[in-house]
Amino acid sequence: MSEPVGVLVMAYGSASGPEDIERYYTDIRGGRPPSPEHLVELRERYAAIGNRFPLLDITRAQADGLERVLNERGGRFRGYLGMKHSPPWIHEAVRAMRADGIRRAVGLVMAPHWSAMSVETYVERVERVLAEEGGPAFSFVRSWHDHAGYVAFLARRVTEALGRLGPDAREGARVVFTAHSLPVRTLPDGSLRCKTCQACPGGCTYAAQLRETAELVAASAGLDGFEVAWQSAGRTADPWWGPALEDVIRRLAGEGRRAVVVCPAGFVSDHLEVLYDLDLEARGVAEGLGLGFERTEMPNADPSFLAALADAVRRHLAEAR
Repeated sequence: MSEPVGVLVMAYGSASGPEDIERYYTDIRGGRPPSPEHLVELRERYAAIGNRFPLLDITRAQADGLERVLNERGGRFRGYLGMKHSPPWIHEAVRAMRADGIRRAVGLVMAPHWSAMSVETYVERVERVLAEEGGPAFSFVRSWHDHAGYVAFLARRVTEALGRLGPDAREGARVVFTAHSLPVRTLPDGSLRCKTCQACPGGCTYAAQLRETAELVAASAGLDGFEVAWQSAGRTADPWWGPALEDVIRRLAGEGRRAVVVCPAGFVSDHLEVLYDLDLEARGVAEGLGLGFERTEMPNADPSFLAALADAVRRHLAEAR
């Protein structure tokens, strides 16, 4: 490999601190500020997790670690970091690549499952700045939900979480795989589609990929069954993917289950949707119903996880030749 390949690691973004919450959610909402009531609620949620905003630091560690692992085999890779809703911005990373003389680049979103409403929006931002200003020849790893290394990693984390339960609770536990819910619309035939997606004629790729991840992890971990649920639905009038995690937990309690283990397979970092939505809200629902609760530890910058991402990048480059 004579010239370095740029690797653009992209993530959703995060407020940098309590004073940045309004700016961050205004950006997410396309320039519409959250209502005063919603802003108070958001600040209370962050306060409940100790006003931690770890996503940027974690994603930077992921980008740095990925560059290091890719270069361990004698490759020449240079990592860059770009966020969709907070600095460092995606367009700034593309400009930095151009300034550094990068001529070939790979984009990798820190989200395993493809959706036109998630992964593809990152691709569009890169392509927009390339069209306006020029830059490297880009290709994108659009999905890595079924990568063997990622599946094996999650299977280990599920086994570890089950092991943290007492013997009785473990015997009656159910594993629930989750991802971030998305707004959906109902088609004339009764099927559901992500609200803005026109690219999945046979059904929703996002939902199908989450189920495939769950099936692969369950098989690897030797589970006798599992559930798929959706979490962190937005505050809009549109319907969102269901069933909601809290509803699944209530059903499991009604069926006599003793514990629930949540594996947030659609997320790869500790942040509000994990530290609050799962560790506080979902746990509160479970424990209020007398269920034990465990959550798999997030990948963050774990070396085994980074090795899986590096392999996904290498395979993508080999196939793109």
